[in-house]
Amino acid sequence: MFNREEYIISLIKDMNIIDKLKLGIAFFSSSYINTKFNKKELFEKMDNKLKNIDKTYIMSFSGIYNNTLVMFVMSKVMEFTKEEQNRIAIYLVNRI
Repeated sequence: MFNREEYIISLIKDMNIIDKLKLGIAFFSSSYINTKFNKKELFEKMDNKLKNIDKTYIMSFSGIYNNTLVMFVMSKVMEFTKEEQNRIAIYLVNRI
């Protein structure tokens, strides 16, 4: 694994569950992230989990994009190769 992947993984490790779910929703709803996973299915699972945990999420989907850390991680992952994006996606899914 490369240093930049390790850095992103360390950021994800330090996130709370709500931020991880917000990252997952942003990750799997983005057309700029190319993974081999069923993005729609994973998006729906994370969306439902977040709705059950965070009642304010139901009111405002845009709250995901107001999170600076989530957007920073997303911008870095967009620069990765497809293989690197897949490794980050696997890590994120396994941590939720």
